[in-house]
Amino acid sequence: MPEHGQPVRRLGFLTIGLFDSADPSPGHESTLAIIELGEQLGFDSAWLRHRHLQYGISSPIAMMAAASQRTSRIELGTAVTPLGWENPLRLAEDLATVDVLSGGRINPGVSVGLPMRWDDVREALYPDTADAEDFGYQRVERLLRFVRGERVSGFRGTEGIEVFSDRVEPHSPGLIDRMWYGAASTTSARWAGEHGLNLLSSSVVRAEGEPDVDGAFDFATIQRRQIDAFRDTNPTGRVSHGLVIIPTDSATPDQIARYRAYVDARTPRTAAPQGPGRMLFARDLLGPSEQLADQLWAHAGFRGADEVTVALPFSFDHDDHVQILTDLATRLGPTLGWQPAG
Repeated sequence: MPEHGQPVRRLGFLTIGLFDSADPSPGHESTLAIIELGEQLGFDSAWLRHRHLQYGISSPIAMMAAASQRTSRIELGTAVTPLGWENPLRLAEDLATVDVLSGGRINPGVSVGLPMRWDDVREALYPDTADAEDFGYQRVERLLRFVRGERVSGFRGTEGIEVFSDRVEPHSPGLIDRMWYGAASTTSARWAGEHGLNLLSSSVVRAEGEPDVDGAFDFATIQRRQIDAFRDTNPTGRVSHGLVIIPTDSATPDQIARYRAYVDARTPRTAAPQGPGRMLFARDLLGPSEQLADQLWAHAGFRGADEVTVALPFSFDHDDHVQILTDLATRLGPTLGWQPAG
């Protein structure tokens, strides 16, 4: 686990791939170009986030398939796929297929819970079974069984000229070790460890425990507690730490001004837990790499992780993402002791 002065082992980035509804192709091409750039810069991983019924990537698996044919080394992941929108058996087929196409580079991250805006989409998503669907951990367990290659059919053999398997095909044996869970609570982090998953710890956690003497909740302390709970049950599992981090080393004055406005607009939501789920958001980090490194080394959650996944600000332009990725790979990463992959 990183401590001040010890190197960060792996560095990745996350994007949602914004696009124009009237002309979606350029946005998708921009995302693929960013992933190609990430590989050229030596990043270890690139992650895509689902955005259903929005103007971000709705099918990261299809995008990973495309990216796998434009890259040769960088790992490709989802952070995260909300399983409430998915049939676990069909998802297992798609994941295994893309893993085979990529040469074993896929890192699927998943989460559970009701689909976002459930009351608005339930009739379209599950018109006949909405009240019977299970949106809890059991949905993840089904997916893991299918990815692992356990039996899903009562028939295996030949019928006429067709040959049938009783497990998901293709089967990609190493994929099960690269499954991740996006946890926001200590209970979820512990459950992920108990079930052999790796842990995605992001910029959102559930406000748990008692506030400090000022009545506030410390994000980093809560995040570290969740990471420690995961490690108690899965000491060898991977932990990815994710925040919005914006290095400004090579940014223009105009970029810095826009970045500052973005961060300032998002900061008020970090002051207290939000909504009925009492979700606590981390502050975005902005500044030169030396300053950012000091802030990260002081962050308890960061010090508890194996690897870092930087979330690219969703509304920024392509050129902004190029500048941020370049500074991450050439300035901040090396300041944290990270070495780009060859």
